[in-house]
Amino acid sequence: MRSEPRSRVVMGSNPGRNRAHNRRVVLEVLRTNGPTGRTRIADMAQLSSQAVTQIIEELVNEGLVKAGARLRNGRGQPPIQFAINRNGPMTVGIEIAADHITMLLTDLTGTVRAARDIAVTATDPAHVIPLLRRELDGLHPDDGAQVPGLLGIGVVMPGPFEVEALSAAGPTTLPGWNKVDPVAALSEGLGMPIQLQNDATAAAVGERLYGAGLKIDDFCLIYLSAGLGLGIIQGGRPTSGAYGNAGEIGHLIAVPGGRPCSCGQQGCLEQYASLVALSDAYRAAGRTMPQSEALCPDDPVFDTWARQATACLRPVVAILENILDPQCIILSSAVPDQIIDRLIHLMHPLPVSVAARENRAVPRLLRGSTGRRTAALGAAALPLMHELTPVLQHVQPQEQEHTHE
Repeated sequence: MRSEPRSRVVMGSNPGRNRAHNRRVVLEVLRTNGPTGRTRIADMAQLSSQAVTQIIEELVNEGLVKAGARLRNGRGQPPIQFAINRNGPMTVGIEIAADHITMLLTDLTGTVRAARDIAVTATDPAHVIPLLRRELDGLHPDDGAQVPGLLGIGVVMPGPFEVEALSAAGPTTLPGWNKVDPVAALSEGLGMPIQLQNDATAAAVGERLYGAGLKIDDFCLIYLSAGLGLGIIQGGRPTSGAYGNAGEIGHLIAVPGGRPCSCGQQGCLEQYASLVALSDAYRAAGRTMPQSEALCPDDPVFDTWARQATACLRPVVAILENILDPQCIILSSAVPDQIIDRLIHLMHPLPVSVAARENRAVPRLLRGSTGRRTAALGAAALPLMHELTPVLQHVQPQEQEHTHE
């Protein structure tokens, strides 16, 4: 039987034609390990000392990396420690949801330097784009630091994209965007190129760079929001599919002949496992759903919904494990941690799948750790995926063993 896979080694490549990849490898080493000297970087990245010296000099000149103090650990000249520059170029993440817009300014370490949460009643392009432009112009670090420049802007919107039956109706959709190219419209309106992603995939990117998936190369993230989505990380990078709609699990049939869905089907998963479904449960009980931060796992309405939702999600976990064979599945949402912990508890015991083995390095289910603004944080991370995260390369077992001698 195969044991739990060892962590992949991200390798550099010394030929000059792979310089862009080498840059990303060096940045990945610094991002995941903190302040590190050149020799250690070269060892971890499997690059020559000369290559690392040239790349570090380049990254320092661009403001992406900074030189720190020397580490005194023996005789001779102590090595200079290099780290990601938190006051270097920054990124902006924007979440456009049915009832709110969240905008974050983050530095290269993933630290949120400024945040805006704006309630909205109109989400069509004519209202949203001017609002985003005004907010972007006024977005400055809360600590008074200067923004030397923007590395990029990431935007998340509810998916799926360009699927008439699924994109044009229901409580999770954004009226007015169905016949609009959002990338072109937002890029023009904001004055610079944007990267677009659905909210679940963006949340998975955020968890990969800064959260529970930091050291996990292959995972699925179930994102519980107004609807229900899935983010897929394979080899350390997101998988979006041919049209950006990979992971649209909300419209899987969970209860044949069940509740009608806006897509025209009956019994869709998000009719049972979503925050809209939870709101409907409170409405049916003659109550108004509390704000997410005030949700209580002991509330009888919540408990009834949670048991039904997790009963629907439990087989989905096994299906994802059998099809994609991830290292784990992360459950993420804007609700408090105690609510997610309760859902994870209710999902046990999990069905038998290829993941049901004893020698696991991580549990089959984990709670996300990037907080209630996880989708917007993931949006801000989108421009960093190309700059900071290399495509992982597998190391043959004998090479891996030799590397760690």
